[in-house]
Amino acid sequence: MTDVRALSSDRFELGEGSRWVGDQVVLVDIPAGRLFGTPTPTGSGPQSLTLLAELDVPLAAVAPVRDAPGSWLAAAGTGFWLLEPAGVRELAGAEPVTGKEWRMNDAVADPAGRFWAGSMACDQSPKGGALYRFDPDGKVHTVLTGLTIANGPAITADGRTMFLSDTPLGLVQRFDVDPATGELSGRQDFVQLDKGEGSPDGLTVDADGFLWMACFGGSAVRRYRPDGQLDRIVPVPARQPTSVCLAGSQLVVTSGRGGLDQPGPDDGAVLVTDAPARGLPALAVRPPAS
Repeated sequence: MTDVRALSSDRFELGEGSRWVGDQVVLVDIPAGRLFGTPTPTGSGPQSLTLLAELDVPLAAVAPVRDAPGSWLAAAGTGFWLLEPAGVRELAGAEPVTGKEWRMNDAVADPAGRFWAGSMACDQSPKGGALYRFDPDGKVHTVLTGLTIANGPAITADGRTMFLSDTPLGLVQRFDVDPATGELSGRQDFVQLDKGEGSPDGLTVDADGFLWMACFGGSAVRRYRPDGQLDRIVPVPARQPTSVCLAGSQLVVTSGRGGLDQPGPDDGAVLVTDAPARGLPALAVRPPAS
């Protein structure tokens, strides 16, 4: 792999949710409630980020809406929002699993057009998070409880396997997904990081079925084989990588500066490098019911 470079001069408190959508990469700055886009990186030269949408609540992640260019379904605040060129509106709230202040976290669409989103208590209280599923009929289902920071849901191309991080526990688990109903089963541990390796944050699955993981606090991205064996480690010049996507053969990594007493020059940057793998475009959700 070639050198890792900063995509632009932007630095974020908590960049997240990188996704390859059509001819662009989108990502969010969670605390600012902002969605940005940039052309698919080519491997050379700096690029600019374009503001696509802005909310007055934390914006955790988005998925494109099928057959609706420029429209996004978002996990934001404590529920789900529709971001359209004409404006933004909240579609549905999610049932809280904690009495403390909380927010939605990372999210991803599956091949059936459902939208899966994690949550967390803002003070990162144990068991203050959950995994939710927003179905095309507009109903919100609480799928898993007892999580702390539900992060990086990633779905395989066939929609039959989900990976989910619980970041403070250093754990990534694997689930079987019923493609017809969205029901989860077969829960099992997939990767447990040791202290000093960072914490599993955002995830993505490449065209070969390998899992890529942003290691928050570990200054690295890791790639795992489908059997859970470590395949490679990609060091990055940011201490807190938060999400990862493969835009074609370009590895795109978001990061955050929040919580660092003395951020380095690339902390909070969007980072890019060549990758020995091919990415899968982000899946779209079905147009949500009004």
